[in-house]
Amino acid sequence: MPKKLFLPVFFIAFSLFSQQNVPQKIDSIRLNEVVLSAKVILGSKFEAKNRTGSAYYISPEEIKRFNYTDVNRTLRSVPGVNVYEEDGFGLRPNISLRGTSPERSSKITLMEDGVLIAPAPYSAPSAYYFPTIARMQAVEVLKGSSQVQYGPYTTGGAINMLSTEVPEDFGIFLNSSYGSFQSGRIHAQLGDSKKNFGYSIEYLNYNSNGFKQLDNGADTGFDKNDLVAKFKVRTNPEAKLGQEFEFKFQYSDETSDETYLGLTQEDFENTPFRRYAGSQVDQMNTEHLQFMGTHILKFNDYFRITTVGYINDFSRNWYKSDFITINGQREGIGTVFNNPENFAPYIDLVRGNTDSGADDAINVRANNRKYLSTGVQTKLDYHWTGENTFHDIEVGLRYHYDEEDRFQWIDDYGITNGIMQLTNVGIPGTNANRISDATAFSSYALYKLKYKNLTLTPGIRYENINLGRRNFGNNDVERTGIDLSERENKVDVFIPGMGFNYNFENISLFGGVHKGFSPPSNQVGEQPEESVNYELGTRFTYGGLTGEVVGFYNDYSNLLGSDLAATGGTGSLDQFNAGEVKVQGLEVLLNYNLLPNSENFVFPLTIGYTYTDTEFLNSFGSENDIWGEVNAGDELPYLSKHQLNATLSFVHEKYEINFNGRFNGAFRTQAGSGSIPENEKVDSNLVLDLGGKYRLGKHIALTANMMNLLDETYAVARVPAGLRPGMPFGFFGGLELRY
Repeated sequence: MPKKLFLPVFFIAFSLFSQQNVPQKIDSIRLNEVVLSAKVILGSKFEAKNRTGSAYYISPEEIKRFNYTDVNRTLRSVPGVNVYEEDGFGLRPNISLRGTSPERSSKITLMEDGVLIAPAPYSAPSAYYFPTIARMQAVEVLKGSSQVQYGPYTTGGAINMLSTEVPEDFGIFLNSSYGSFQSGRIHAQLGDSKKNFGYSIEYLNYNSNGFKQLDNGADTGFDKNDLVAKFKVRTNPEAKLGQEFEFKFQYSDETSDETYLGLTQEDFENTPFRRYAGSQVDQMNTEHLQFMGTHILKFNDYFRITTVGYINDFSRNWYKSDFITINGQREGIGTVFNNPENFAPYIDLVRGNTDSGADDAINVRANNRKYLSTGVQTKLDYHWTGENTFHDIEVGLRYHYDEEDRFQWIDDYGITNGIMQLTNVGIPGTNANRISDATAFSSYALYKLKYKNLTLTPGIRYENINLGRRNFGNNDVERTGIDLSERENKVDVFIPGMGFNYNFENISLFGGVHKGFSPPSNQVGEQPEESVNYELGTRFTYGGLTGEVVGFYNDYSNLLGSDLAATGGTGSLDQFNAGEVKVQGLEVLLNYNLLPNSENFVFPLTIGYTYTDTEFLNSFGSENDIWGEVNAGDELPYLSKHQLNATLSFVHEKYEINFNGRFNGAFRTQAGSGSIPENEKVDSNLVLDLGGKYRLGKHIALTANMMNLLDETYAVARVPAGLRPGMPFGFFGGLELRY
């Protein structure tokens, strides 16, 4: 939709804001509108149900229902969310919203407490760091129109994770569990609030020995720590000008014995949970540090200005087998496992079936990288009323800088009798030695007009982005600049959107149109990803049944693919033009209480279904295209056409039982059409989970969870290099204390 149609909307909205007098009394009948915290998109299920675009609020009650530590399992209840697993524990999710490329969740706007949380959201958005879902209070998912407030990725939508708030009263919380695969978790929080001061200290550790069996018998699990501290000061409630400042500190570290090596089709069918001997030294080590300060200037209940400053520092080194060398011929593991018949000697070496006879048989790359993401953002939110109308204008500004610093090397190993021996220690900086950075200024304005039963939300976003790269070269590890090469790419774009909602007696109609945008890489002259996206839906209540049905259509004029090692590419992060693509689909959400007249029991049933249809509208291909040779009419890979999720709960004052079943349809791993070739297919699967809680008293409860109740053996992906299994049956019991 042309920008010129949206620019007048902004100026009209701004003039209305500047000319309208503030009334002395606000009519509370008008949906009890209040100014939302800058941390939240929605804040409640009520707000989600009255949004002009598609939205879903995963409440604290829903998050606690199954005690999930896996964000993949948490998000599957939301229609329009498409995920594929990788490690079985959700440590590194691949999330798509409405058909965006799911690889490393790099094409959606990810936030924690309203702040961009990907390691380097503009210059290197692949989310090797993902916040721990187990410590979140709520999760908000926004799709479709009127999402111009949240960027830079506006095609599919935004996910905002809300960390535990400072409690209003003194409280202590402790949740511990232990179970299958020697998995343990301890989660504790302490907090209180007084008139002018509040605090919260939270600690989470969860760990596991892993459910895969490494050939040498070592662990294949992880150990992750998370610490969050919040301190809040505020003026007296009766102050004419209310102010509040909250400081947030977050630290996490992770050691996970995870690998890029999967299994051949034959080995997966025989021993699906095997880990090859050639992955025995693979390990990911990470540290994440966040400082965040939030200042709120509250003029009254309907006008406030919120300013947030943030620093996110993330470092990681994924030490993993990346190449195999035989007789001087080096091949990447992605190439080997995509063609196992042609590279049988390489597969045998990784299995440990043959001895190397050379010192450089298995090349282990230290993917050593540091990330910085920092900035300041301000949001102004103002409400006022007129005759039969309600008005709200929201204006936001953000200045942001992020960078990725690659300083990598390769160590060589021999392998004898299935045991790897280090033979040559690489020099740091001799594999990759470069810094990619981005400086971005963004702003937006969103105007909400309610007239009787009609709501309109025109808005516009502006992004000005400078992307650069300094490559020092593999021969200049001191970074003196003797081999320095530099490149730069700039983007300047307006992103308009328009949404509407009309309420009838027990039904509402909503929809809209907005521009989809995704930043390019720092390759000179590369154009951004752009699309025009449409949606039309209805929300309804009928005889105790509530629901939502939404149709969407995303019309890409230029889809960008990314060369990620995680999806079988080279890992350069360079993007490539995939041209015109259409993505369309249907989302259905139904809720019903099976015991509506019971005073002692609640028996809610929730069903969610997503249909996603994709099609390339042009042909292209090159040796680096991770999607393979693409022809017009082909479907996008790694997106299930059909997804179904159902949750049934039986809740009593003393106990509750929660049952979840999810069906994930088959998907292809290379672009194609028609029936999916077996070597490019990940089969459909049906996974059932069961969770329960029994309250022994006011302050203590017993918990139990069973994952994959039917012990379904299923593959979740064929990348980065071979088939990977989902988690088998697991049982976990625990204790919960609240005071």
